[in-house]
Amino acid sequence: MSREPGTDSLSIVIPAKNEAAAIGGLVARARAEFPNAEVIVVDDGSTDETAEVAGNAGAVVVKHRESLGNGAAVKNGARAARGDILALMDGDGQHDPREFRKLLAKLDEGYGMVVGARDPGSHASFGRLLANGFYNKLASRLTGSRILDLTSGFRVARAKVFKDFLYLLPNGFSYPTTITMAFMRSGHPVRFETVNVDQREGKSHIRPLRDGIRFLLIIFKVATLYAPLKIFLPTSAFFMVTGLGWYGYTFVSLGRFTNMSALLLSASVIVFLIGLISEQITALTYSKSG
Repeated sequence: MSREPGTDSLSIVIPAKNEAAAIGGLVARARAEFPNAEVIVVDDGSTDETAEVAGNAGAVVVKHRESLGNGAAVKNGARAARGDILALMDGDGQHDPREFRKLLAKLDEGYGMVVGARDPGSHASFGRLLANGFYNKLASRLTGSRILDLTSGFRVARAKVFKDFLYLLPNGFSYPTTITMAFMRSGHPVRFETVNVDQREGKSHIRPLRDGIRFLLIIFKVATLYAPLKIFLPTSAFFMVTGLGWYGYTFVSLGRFTNMSALLLSASVIVFLIGLISEQITALTYSKSG
């Protein structure tokens, strides 16, 4: 399974759920572009012919008897992969396998992961564009590096490092966020390359209300995953300043120290200590692959 320009073997992993309309052509294009690569389709409990179409197109099919989630599909695909390099893409027809060459060229330059970043016109809706832009800015601020697309499912990575972090990945749609931050936290260089993305074939599995709440939780997860103190320290400082300010007001007006002041100052200390513990846990979590 050699490839140009390097000699590392390549495994292409495609999570798919009810993507029978797109998966056959996608697998065929991937095999035509990388004839020596291993192409793995993980059928996440589809109720259509996704698995059969993918198998007929020449993919190795890993089948979930019930839907476990996009992240679970990626994890099981990675476990089944034998290549030195993992290439991941969605099964809905948005991604062109030819774009992997651009990413693989950067991986050969020494990066641990290269992410295909969508341009603004490639997002499914204006709401998704705004949400992803917010995640990218938040992650960029936390890491000190410019992050162009935190939630892209189109990426290549060193298989050994990727597999080291499988235990961290959630079973749902937020696996790209987690794996990107995990690589960065551990000191593995991550590169973002702009790629073309087409409109998906078939119906999206994203539900605005349910997934809007879920993505809000991802924001906090990104922060605590990478740098907990950057969240806990300002929160602690807010309680401290508020507590001291309230104490000053009540001392001048009432001449006493109130329960509210004690509560706010106690909350400040507790939040700060939780932040310290979270920071230590985070450091230990990534020490294995640091």
